[in-house]
Amino acid sequence: MIQEGDLAPTFTLPADDGATVSLEDLRGKSVILYFYPKDDTSGCTTEACEFRDTLPRIEEGGAVVLGVSPDPVASHKKFKEKYDLNFPLLADEDHSVAEAYGVWKEKSMYGRKYWGVERSTFLIDPDGKVKKAWRRVKPKGHAEAVAAELGA
Repeated sequence: MIQEGDLAPTFTLPADDGATVSLEDLRGKSVILYFYPKDDTSGCTTEACEFRDTLPRIEEGGAVVLGVSPDPVASHKKFKEKYDLNFPLLADEDHSVAEAYGVWKEKSMYGRKYWGVERSTFLIDPDGKVKKAWRRVKPKGHAEAVAAELGA
């Protein structure tokens, strides 16, 4: 499991706009990498919209925001357009990046077990190290806590 102070696992993933985003290309910037379970569900929408609304402050703090879920690019594109999201959503369809960050977990709902993303966020510093990790995040108010960590 990734801990604060560890080097963040690198990745290259397709984004909602058809481009690819690589963590290596963002060296020199702080990165807010947030993992969420599914596009257009209530908690994920709350979290995404709060990141949308706090993005100007986060950018003032010198960071970029990247949302990651196992949903495909087409789903991300619809979700982004529906809520006018102003940051990239990355498709981790084989959940390899979620696994590398230790957020691909066995879950249980109504007695049924399944695998999915544990809502988590990582603040990666300009040198590529994990500065802060938030696990089992509650969507409401989370973006504000991230912005506060940046001093924004």
